[in-house]
Amino acid sequence: MRKCTRRALTVLGLCLLLLLPACRFVRPGELTGGSAGAGGAGGSGSSMDLNVENVDGTGWKIAMITDTGGINDQSFNQSAWEGLQELQAETGAEVAYIESKQSGDFNTNFETLVDNGNTLMWGIGFACADAVLEAAEANPEVNFACVDNAFADSPMNVTGVVFRAQESSFMVGYIAAAVSETQKVGFVGGIRSEVIEQFEYGYEAGVAYANRVLDKNVRVSSQYAESFSDAAKGKSIANKMFTDGCDIVYHSAGGTGTGVIEAAKEAGKFAIGVDRDQAYLAPDNVLTSSLKNVNVAVKAVGKRHIAGQDIGGQTLSFGLTDDAVGIPEHHENYSDEIYEAAIEIGEQIKRGTIIPPSTKAELDAYTAGLK
Repeated sequence: MRKCTRRALTVLGLCLLLLLPACRFVRPGELTGGSAGAGGAGGSGSSMDLNVENVDGTGWKIAMITDTGGINDQSFNQSAWEGLQELQAETGAEVAYIESKQSGDFNTNFETLVDNGNTLMWGIGFACADAVLEAAEANPEVNFACVDNAFADSPMNVTGVVFRAQESSFMVGYIAAAVSETQKVGFVGGIRSEVIEQFEYGYEAGVAYANRVLDKNVRVSSQYAESFSDAAKGKSIANKMFTDGCDIVYHSAGGTGTGVIEAAKEAGKFAIGVDRDQAYLAPDNVLTSSLKNVNVAVKAVGKRHIAGQDIGGQTLSFGLTDDAVGIPEHHENYSDEIYEAAIEIGEQIKRGTIIPPSTKAELDAYTAGLK
């Protein structure tokens, strides 16, 4: 196998269309460019129908590498693997994964997957982005995809997949503010990045919206743990927030967030889970969860690949309209009225009458517009 050479491309953790005009962002139901459309160039386009059915994946091999959180992270690595398993069940494709114990494993793991004959390989998490580009340049005959990363100039054999996590975060922000009795809620992030800031700013905007429509004055306290795997630090930060008066803390921190949930359980307060429905970790203390259904995207892109559609050279954005983000239906720890209001907010987001912010500048503009 040829030695990987670092491609002279600038990789951004997450870009938005308005911020990166050269980056081609596509929602799955929109038209996407054909082979002439790399990096935002025009093309005649072909429909990217999310609901491709009756795809025969017999003989196809699709695999993924995890980031350092591992396959059982109760978060997006695990959800991505579930998506591949669903793809196998529905199409007959052969699927596999390799765990990355450290970031230095990424390149070697991709080499192994290429050598094993896979034709679509996933890097799960923005930390894999550089390795995805290197492997893609060294192996132009196969396809690569990266979860939670948008590339400024995506090669034609690379697909970026991002989620509009600000949408579900807005919904849980509304729920948190509606439920809070102390008028103070918290947010704990993992490692600060544009990806994680989507959760923070969407959440803060949801709280601000609830303050306006419910005539409340709930404040948000935010802190980053600078880790996705330090449960003890997550617990320590959450304990301090609870001591300082927060009665609900939302986390977007991977394994660090399990410490947030443990702190809520011990303090008799509420935590809000992320990525998956985390109520099973503390049924009486997880208020709700902000779902990021990585499995939906992984399965959809895998089906496109098997069906022979052009999936590379673009970034696909998944959100509420794709059932790729949202909140759980069960809501034992808060009222039907609040749940129904949150669902209606979700419908307004789908219609575009509410546009949750994903950056600090957008949050500031949004909150200014509420006054």
